[in-house]
Amino acid sequence: MALFFDAAWFKARLAALNLQKEDMARAVGWTQEELALVFKDQMEVRGRDVELLSALLDVPASEIANRCGISTPVSAKEASQEVQIERLLQRVAALEAKVAVLELALKGR
Repeated sequence: MALFFDAAWFKARLAALNLQKEDMARAVGWTQEELALVFKDQMEVRGRDVELLSALLDVPASEIANRCGISTPVSAKEASQEVQIERLLQRVAALEAKVAVLELALKGR
């Protein structure tokens, strides 16, 4: 059994993305009954579900796991480090994209 399912957070996140709870159920493969049980904190969210919800809601899997009560919440320091790492990864990806464009331009000479 899940320790805590943050239904209010999930409802707010879905609303922010203009999605419905039913979209969440479809993405994970839950029936309407299973969806209701999850939101009433009577059915545990599995690891595979966390990955799917992470993609659907565009947040890190650790955030989903924390909001589902299936992981130990991280401290503010650890969360800050995760954010810093994510930002660095985004910067690296942006730089790699720029390098790829420059390489293509150089090949065209």
